[in-house]
Amino acid sequence: MEILQKDDTTLRVLMKGTDRCYASAIRRIAIAEVPVMAIDDVIIVDNTSIVYDELIAHRLGLIPLTTDLSRFVLPKECSCESEQGCSNCRVMLVLDVVAGDKVRTVFSGDMISDDDDTKPISDQIPILKLAPGQKIKLEAYAKLGKGKDHAKWQATTVAVVKDVDQNKDALELYIESVGSLKAEEIFSRALEILGKKVDDLKTTAEGLASRG
Repeated sequence: MEILQKDDTTLRVLMKGTDRCYASAIRRIAIAEVPVMAIDDVIIVDNTSIVYDELIAHRLGLIPLTTDLSRFVLPKECSCESEQGCSNCRVMLVLDVVAGDKVRTVFSGDMISDDDDTKPISDQIPILKLAPGQKIKLEAYAKLGKGKDHAKWQATTVAVVKDVDQNKDALELYIESVGSLKAEEIFSRALEILGKKVDDLKTTAEGLASRG
């Protein structure tokens, strides 16, 4: 493998002598199985805007959040075994905005997270507009999830495999991150997950063979 291009959001990898099914497996895992943080539960305390509670919750869920995979675990793997979660598997973000005498646009930057490493990737993502005197107050709870369960947990915006100069022996994998993780980390995590799947399959096959 050779890295052709790399920055925080994009990665181009040249893969020589690699079967397409292996490259495609990495691509699919990058899309569907590399976990990232996303808002999953929202408690609306007060909403006098014209935007329905459900629509606000939907918009919040689609805001990409920065993710530190070394600090959090998937809820189903957390030792707390609680639906409410704990500091190892959940982060709370609070939104409390009141419009003054003018129309105010509420942005992702208005959300306050109780964890400095988990916050919107941009402060400029619009959530809703408040007319003068209107207000919105809510608590949003983020947790790790996978793209195969919901699109809001997809780590990538693009992940494709293509031939290089029509040479079937060389492939290029291109990954573009939504911003929650660096593209290189998405790639390395996808490789780890694929390796574990191969090991699990090998163990299962050996177990079946020993029974036969």
